Formats: sequence, C-alpha cells, structure tokens
Amino acid sequence: MTHQITDQLRRVRESISSACQRSGRNEEEVTLIAVTKTWPPEVIQAASEVGLTDFGENKVQELTSKAPLFPKKTWHMIGHLQRNKARQVVTHAHTFHALDSLRLARALNRLSAEAERVLPCFLQVNVSGEASKFGLDPEEVGLFLTEMDPFSSIQIVGLMTLASPDLHKVRGEFQLLRRIRSQHKQLSGTGLSMGMSGDFEIAIEEGATHIRVGSALFGPRH
Repeated sequence: MTHQITDQLRRVRESISSACQRSGRNEEEVTLIAVTKTWPPEVIQAASEVGLTDFGENKVQELTSKAPLFPKKTWHMIGHLQRNKARQVVTHAHTFHALDSLRLARALNRLSAEAERVLPCFLQVNVSGEASKFGLDPEEVGLFLTEMDPFSSIQIVGLMTLASPDLHKVRGEFQLLRRIRSQHKQLSGTGLSMGMSGDFEIAIEEGATHIRVGSALFGPRH
C-alpha cells in the first residue's frame, strides 16, 4: 500500500506543481488534504509514512475513530455536520470546512468556548445552486458574517464549496467563490477550500488554498 500511495502522491504533487506554475503561484500556498473516507487506519499509517500530514473525513464517526490514533496529524472535518455531533468536531478536528448555518455556528462557538479553544471554520457556499448541496446562498454570506461577530470561539478562515460534477462549469464556480471572498473585507487574506480529485488543478488555478483529494491518492473507494 505504501508503494502505491507513494506513486499516486507523486503524480498528485506533480499536478499541483504544474497548476501552480500555470497560475504563477507558490506550491506552499496549497494545503493537500488527504480524504480518508471509508479507508482503514492502515491506509492512514501508510500515507503518513510517505509524508502526508493533513487528513479529512466526511463523517463524524470516522473522524472520532481515526483522529485519536494519529494525534500528531492535522484533521479536517469536511462533511456536513448536524448540531448534535458538534462536540466531537470540537474535540477531534483542527479545522471545520462546512459551516452553513447560524444555529450550528452557535453550537460550535459554545462548545469551543467550553473546550477553551478557537475553532477555525470555512463557510460553505453553494456556488452551483444545486438543491442537493449544502451551503449558504452567495447572497447570504455578508449577513452571515455580520451575525458571526459575537462568536469569539470561532475563527472564519475562508470559504469552502463543492463544485458541480460538470467540468465545463467548475471553473466559473470556483471563480465565483473567489469573487465572493473579495466582496467582503472580513474575508481579506482568508483561504479557499475547493477542488477534489477530478478538478483540483482547476481549483488551484483559481486560487484554492486547500484541496480535498481522496481517490487520486488512494484509488476507488470500496
């Protein structure tokens, strides 16, 4: 498994490098999050041995079972979160990538304060307009940021999105997320969590600071 991940990681890093060169960016600006959804701890161990440091989970139960086994790694919760599972994210995740409601923000802020920590969060924005996707409407971002002002135990570190599966549309959707960031002074200098295995090169060209890559590193999920 280590040999396989080494080869695939090399290809992914080469793609990251090429995308950065095309867009005049520094590779150090891009954080590669290895998405280990459904993969067992043995795969995470192998990935760690070849130099991967950031790992992402879509489901709380997988985050809570894996993160304690690898406490020196940086864990990202990248999937939709229900409020009744917010405590586990505060306990186990370094960063939360899918903040999409004020009620969830209120719960995370309270729990983070109890834990005496500040939780870095990306606001999830639905740039594709698909009803099946979670996230704020682009026009709601400004009001949401204002409503977040009292929450001192949450730090908004950028915007996140899931692009549509149509590769002809994703560049425009990534550009929209970048424009939304530029429209709000509170987001100046923050990140963009966007791009997955099928479109991360386009995402990097459009300014992604965090890419969430699973199958390109580990192969198809079982």
